[in-house]
Amino acid sequence: MSDFLRVRYPAVRALLAQVLALVAVALLLIALLQLGNWRVPLWQAALLQGVCAAGLGQWLGLRRWWLPLNFAFVPALLALQARELPSAWFLGAFLLLLLINWNSFREQVPLYLSGARTRRRLSERLVDWPADFRFIDLGCGLGGTLVQLARDYPQARLVGVETAPLVFLCAWLRCLPRRNCQVRYRSLWHEDLAPYDVAYCFLSPAPMGRLWQKVQTQMRPGSLLISNTFAIPDVPADEVIELDDWRDSRLLIWRR
Repeated sequence: MSDFLRVRYPAVRALLAQVLALVAVALLLIALLQLGNWRVPLWQAALLQGVCAAGLGQWLGLRRWWLPLNFAFVPALLALQARELPSAWFLGAFLLLLLINWNSFREQVPLYLSGARTRRRLSERLVDWPADFRFIDLGCGLGGTLVQLARDYPQARLVGVETAPLVFLCAWLRCLPRRNCQVRYRSLWHEDLAPYDVAYCFLSPAPMGRLWQKVQTQMRPGSLLISNTFAIPDVPADEVIELDDWRDSRLLIWRR
């Protein structure tokens, strides 16, 4: 499997796991029927397919948060079908998930939201910066961090970038009344980091190495990269702020 497929398109591997699991379970059911006239109930077959899909997903290198999705996909479809819902509901649900989790499929970055304690500690960490510091949230989600900082630092210049369409729309609407806050529909990889004093992110382990290369190339000496929870491989943080929440979150800070 190529590194490009492994890093950029985990959804393809998830689909492959589903298809292989369906084929394996179908062959098993056919064999049981021919050899012993054993008929496996549909629900049991769906659960078996889910177990196989989760196991294959792990074997294909998917991260752990994909595994329950692989397990539940076919059983969930069966449960919905049993309720005889209109087919448009399935399409609508799929489109809604796609609009919210677009980054999960393309970049292995699910929708993580910074909690209130995280936003407060981040804001406290920036108190010594000049009043008009420039800040960017790389994958701003619903815009909660930007709103917090816009309220605490009215002279700061705050930018968020987001590419999940529905999530972007929510963040854009939330930040619209804030004069010092702007949300752009743009990939973090297409945003020049040179103008910013502080870059903040809450992504996943997958892009952190590549992000550090971008920071080293574009950000000025003395600027900060602050990551919620996820570390840069083989690059120890210059500062760690423990958040003591239920997720064992922490702010990892690197000085450029």
